[in-house]
Amino acid sequence: MAKKPAQKKSAQKKPNQKTTGGEKLRTIPVERARRLALGAQGFSDQKPTGAPTVRHFRRVMDRMTILQVDSVNVICRSHFLPVFARLGPYDRDKLDAWLWQSRENFEYFSHVASLTNVEHQPNVRFRMQHPNWVKGKAKFDTEQPGYLEAVMAELDEHGSRSIKELDDPGGRTGPWWGYSKGKTALEYLYLTGDTMVENRDKNFTVYFDLPERVLPADVAARPTPTDAEAFKALLMLGAKSHGIGTATDLADYFRLKMPSVRPLLKELVADGELEMVQVEGWADPAYLHPDAKIPRAINASTFLTPFDPVCWFRPRAERLFDFHYRIEIYVPEPKRVYGYYVLPFLHGDQLVGRADIKADRKAGMLLAKGVFGEAHADPDTVAPAMAANLHTMAEWLGLDGVEVGKKGDLAGAVAEAVG
Repeated sequence: MAKKPAQKKSAQKKPNQKTTGGEKLRTIPVERARRLALGAQGFSDQKPTGAPTVRHFRRVMDRMTILQVDSVNVICRSHFLPVFARLGPYDRDKLDAWLWQSRENFEYFSHVASLTNVEHQPNVRFRMQHPNWVKGKAKFDTEQPGYLEAVMAELDEHGSRSIKELDDPGGRTGPWWGYSKGKTALEYLYLTGDTMVENRDKNFTVYFDLPERVLPADVAARPTPTDAEAFKALLMLGAKSHGIGTATDLADYFRLKMPSVRPLLKELVADGELEMVQVEGWADPAYLHPDAKIPRAINASTFLTPFDPVCWFRPRAERLFDFHYRIEIYVPEPKRVYGYYVLPFLHGDQLVGRADIKADRKAGMLLAKGVFGEAHADPDTVAPAMAANLHTMAEWLGLDGVEVGKKGDLAGAVAEAVG
């Protein structure tokens, strides 16, 4: 099976076995922590027996809380894959319509660019006051006097607009990474809360509009919580979607800063909102959500996108699954270990392998250019499971078949199983 890349050795800290009150922490085996985490993410839920509906999409979003949005389109748009991993094949147009047009969700930098339930919008308003964004917007306003006001007036009069639809979008000579002034203006207005993403079309073009036409009135009317109140709410949401996690795990879910997080976690533990526990083998204590349940078994068998909450925080994936994972999209090809767009493969409650997958739309084929197994994986079990998932994914994407390359220790077995 594939060998993990060499890693620098670091001294392992001894787990802290006491809380601030002096009592010993309850210890949870890492195997149970894995099942807790996967159950919280929806991998113990029954898959639909028929075509998935909006009700199923809601359940997936309730489990994950956050659905990351990214323009990567190697297989399909990245936000489609976490839902596919949990539900199996579904209508992507139906998902997009619900995500952006139902007004049940909103897009913002909750994690990075991502979607989450609109009920949580008040708790991320603090981010709209980020100093870099506020200062950048003010600087742009100085450099392009009156332009921001003109864009806002245009949205007010005509409704949602993409960058290209602006009366004066400008050329690609703007001050922000070569952006046009239209793109720069709409991005700053979005980041600081003056506009919202109203929709995305099939080409992933973003349409912006005024908040009062996107945000439900009852949500807009809610008072903005203090930073401490918002951070606590977001930490609890991260804990619910993780089931169990360290302080850094919970902070990363909504990209909160650790100096603010640590004292709030102490308060949440003191108030009985979270339980501090110890996971075997973890250097730092973990926090258990009171509603987290340990499934008897996880029967998942699916590929995970690099942007799936199960594996987007690499240190957590390594602690839970002993799975070393890095995105190699930006690594020069000769230096890549596994490939360009590599998806971990979840089988049962373990990450047992990975594959470099691409949809060749011109040829009508799903390509698995490299297929690798972990040292603990049984190739006789993993290879047929990977092959079945590749066939299902190809059919879901409307492709004609699957081709498996020769790279990787599982390539031959998966190619044979694909047929």
